[in-house]
Amino acid sequence: MEGKEEDVKLGANKYGERQPLGTAAQTDKDYKEPPPAPLFEPGELSSWSFYRAGIAEFVATFLFLYITILTVMGVGKSDSKCKSVGIQGIAWAFGGMIFALVYCTAGISGGHINPAVTFGLLLARKLSLTRALFYIIMQCLGAICGAGVVKGFEKSHDFERLNGGANFVNHGYTKGDGLGAEIIGTFVLVYTVFSATDAKRSARDSHVPILAPLPIGFAVFLVHLATIPITGTGINPARSLGAAIIFNRDRAWDDQWIFWVGPFIGAGLAAMYHQIVIRAIPFKTRA
Repeated sequence: MEGKEEDVKLGANKYGERQPLGTAAQTDKDYKEPPPAPLFEPGELSSWSFYRAGIAEFVATFLFLYITILTVMGVGKSDSKCKSVGIQGIAWAFGGMIFALVYCTAGISGGHINPAVTFGLLLARKLSLTRALFYIIMQCLGAICGAGVVKGFEKSHDFERLNGGANFVNHGYTKGDGLGAEIIGTFVLVYTVFSATDAKRSARDSHVPILAPLPIGFAVFLVHLATIPITGTGINPARSLGAAIIFNRDRAWDDQWIFWVGPFIGAGLAAMYHQIVIRAIPFKTRA
């Protein structure tokens, strides 16, 4: 027993706690804050990696709309919710696809797949304005193509009856309700993105970047469970725009502004909260 106790003491001394607790965890001894991205980086426009990242965002958003809108259509066509995956299945489709696609594209483009996420990261100076605009354009084009393929698979009367999987404020809720749901839902998503991809956390815990897609996908899943009855859950302007363009009916366009204004406000609030309150970056810079 004495020999075993000696081994334990030796192991405890040799392999100390790598992640400090309490106030010690707030120090930056093992971490340097990365410099903010420039608003415009001319060199990006001549780099293949820049265009490769945009293509990755296009393909990821295309696949996202294809799988999720088809799932929405499948649930809507069923004569009984018990014979389909139901609202929970729709939420899993959205969350599961985000998990898979972020995992696949994070190393290429960052795995945004959402203009609101791109906007939030732009406000935090995580990418240049040039790249942000390019990403948003490619995301919207991918969403339009994904929704278009779904329309090609569905019979025209089914597609019309199910509103093309478009987002709008459901009966019984006001536009203010819808706007609030989109703001809070996007805040949850973008705040999770910031927390899961925080470079400071990555520096101290090497497994965090690998696990980052998991909490992001769960955030999307949970937000959908909460807000599908209110707006069908947008929290992604590209998803809402792609479905609205292909469906192209007044009902989708009447509420379209909600699915841009709400997510952008939510993303902006999440970026400010994480950078100012959680990370206190302005105060560190001043110090």
